[in-house]
Amino acid sequence: MIGRVFGSQFTRYCLVGAIGFMLDAGVLQLLAVFTSIDLYMGRVISYLFAATGTWLLNRHFTFSNRKTVRLHSEWSYYVTLNAIGGGINYGAYAFCLLMFETVRAWPVLGVAIGSTIGLVVNFTTNKYWVFRTA
Repeated sequence: MIGRVFGSQFTRYCLVGAIGFMLDAGVLQLLAVFTSIDLYMGRVISYLFAATGTWLLNRHFTFSNRKTVRLHSEWSYYVTLNAIGGGINYGAYAFCLLMFETVRAWPVLGVAIGSTIGLVVNFTTNKYWVFRTA
């Protein structure tokens, strides 16, 4: 049913990613405004919030055919493998933060750039390793 309504698995993955982006950017903005946490550490925290949210959504919405025994193990595997795409994501974010005044003023732009670059890597690792059909 979900597949017919929302199209391909990649489309569903992108929709979940958009929600993850909002989580990531929203938590980062809240940390920037209401705490003294710097933008680099803030992004690590916001990324972990987004990764947990996207794991839950991908598990139930994008890759619902995947059967798992232990949620904690799957979450750990998801976060570990997504660290590859997350590293690419964070590297692009940090590069833009260092290079562009506009990104320092609007860190959400750096989040958008990093998220876009990490998308293909993370989709591949999720589809073929984390949520592969048993």
